[in-house]
Amino acid sequence: MAETEDDPAANAADNVVGLYERQAELWDRLRGRSLFERIWLDRFLALVPKGGSVLDLGCGSGEPIARYFIECGHPVTGVDSSESLIAFCRRRFPDQEWLLADMRQLDLGMRFDGLVAWDSFFHLPPAEQRPMFSRFAQHIRPGGVLMFTSGPHHGDALGAFGGETLYHGSLAPEEYKALLGENGFDVLRHTVEDPDCGGHTIWLAALRRVNCGD
Repeated sequence: MAETEDDPAANAADNVVGLYERQAELWDRLRGRSLFERIWLDRFLALVPKGGSVLDLGCGSGEPIARYFIECGHPVTGVDSSESLIAFCRRRFPDQEWLLADMRQLDLGMRFDGLVAWDSFFHLPPAEQRPMFSRFAQHIRPGGVLMFTSGPHHGDALGAFGGETLYHGSLAPEEYKALLGENGFDVLRHTVEDPDCGGHTIWLAALRRVNCGD
């Protein structure tokens, strides 16, 4: 992932996968279950057919977001790069599909009614976020919905978790809009630092249906 070995942001970006594996138990213990995200999860699910399939990209330990989808009647396929977090999911929800994989190499050979990348995709550096939009499109049925969180503007941001540096990256809003459009998505809703959702910046988009008359 890193472009230079002496760049703190690049080094932190390289460390994300390992950090979540090392800190999996702490992350699961501290991850809030209050579902402050519910307003956006409901907006997402309102666009998914009843019983429609959901791909949760960066599913973590399955709590609370995957659990909410499951309880709402949607089969979930979860993908995460941490073996320990996937193990939590498999123990909690054995009837769902949980895959240990890196989203940057996502190639499941199937499409879903909805894809969500909540607080996960934004751990990739900008250069690695750009090709993800074609992968999103490859895994969503025409008319299906995509929701992801990002930063409010282009750049890197360094936080901390478990005593380790945690990387976040973002493109500019204009570039996200362009990439979505180039890959067949229409932006349905975009809110910057939503005060009703913990200050998250959220994108909700739909993959355009193929017009056979074109």
